[in-house]
Amino acid sequence: MESSENVLSDMVTDSHTVAGGELAGLVFQAGRRMGLDGTCMYVTDLQQTRLVALPQPVATEAEMLDIDGSLAGLAYRTERTQRSRDGGTVWVPMIDGIERLGVLKATAPDLDEDLIRWCEALTGVAALLLVSKSSHNDLLIEAERRRKMTVQGELVWAFLPPRTIGTTRVTSSAVLEPAYDIGGDAFDHSITQDALHLTLLDSMGHDLASGGASAAGLAACRATRRSGGTLGDIIPAIDTILNEWFTDRLMTAVIANLNVFDGTFTWVNCAHPPPLLIRDGQVLPRMLEREPDLPLGWAFHTTSPPTVHRTRLQPGDRVLLYSDGVTEARSTQGDLFGEERLADTVIRAMAAGDPAPEALRRLLHEILNHQDHRLRDDATIVLAEWHPAPTDHAV
Repeated sequence: MESSENVLSDMVTDSHTVAGGELAGLVFQAGRRMGLDGTCMYVTDLQQTRLVALPQPVATEAEMLDIDGSLAGLAYRTERTQRSRDGGTVWVPMIDGIERLGVLKATAPDLDEDLIRWCEALTGVAALLLVSKSSHNDLLIEAERRRKMTVQGELVWAFLPPRTIGTTRVTSSAVLEPAYDIGGDAFDHSITQDALHLTLLDSMGHDLASGGASAAGLAACRATRRSGGTLGDIIPAIDTILNEWFTDRLMTAVIANLNVFDGTFTWVNCAHPPPLLIRDGQVLPRMLEREPDLPLGWAFHTTSPPTVHRTRLQPGDRVLLYSDGVTEARSTQGDLFGEERLADTVIRAMAAGDPAPEALRRLLHEILNHQDHRLRDDATIVLAEWHPAPTDHAV
């Protein structure tokens, strides 16, 4: 068995000219050099229900595994390495930062603790290589899809950030459905030196123009933010774009900043459902409810900036942003999903120890089940949590 450090170094060097379809083979060969019998890379599908195998050198593995009914899925859901009962197989979650990508299966006759640690290191490098190639390799993108994407869906997904981002101080996770047929919803989250930025947009309609309006709204938000603009500057920028190029589209929005050092939460709300504040396992009713401003698209905000609201979070607080397609989702019997069920589902999942991405995955599946998997409107949810170390917020 070769030095694992040398193996990983060689894998990174060799990866520069490896195509996406050869990535799993590169990882397989590195694993063999480490002393493994073999490896298999699985990526999650877009709706996070299945783990899909990438092309392997030896096609002996299952092509697809259920996230909710397999040991591989358990590794993905819990973000922890899982070992088979016979001890000869480990499933290691592939994570980029804190974004879940899939799992790596590794087998060997003698998987001792040292070798398992090297499996985890191999998986970490594999995850980084996967992300580096996914943006420009159709095979890797297609592996995540189980059916055809609409044009507006393709447009919006091209603008969206990773579903989960975070640091030691803050985490933000988001989900969006219908994944293959997005209408006018879009989200954004980004981390600066001292803040987490959050955006949730809901453009009227469910067609290509709606997707284009949301994509343009995200672009206007980012362009303004990255040139030093404030929340009060972002709203007029989006309003101007809509008024000039999407004259028949109205848009609601919540755009916010969370200071990751002192917990100051500032936000603007343009005709959107108010954010929910979850503290100590309970929703604090109306804590973030304010008189909303007018929706975007009427050019009203180009001359009258929106009201910027402000509050102070406590360590451990979670802020939940959502579109009206979540709470207004109706069952076949006509029952609304509702705000109470929304909050209760998230609280129960977090209380059970689920990380934020898993809590939202379960929530979205409950919404889909509630509507018999036939969403009548986009459903988008963003969950942000402020979790500083005790010394970070000492005053």
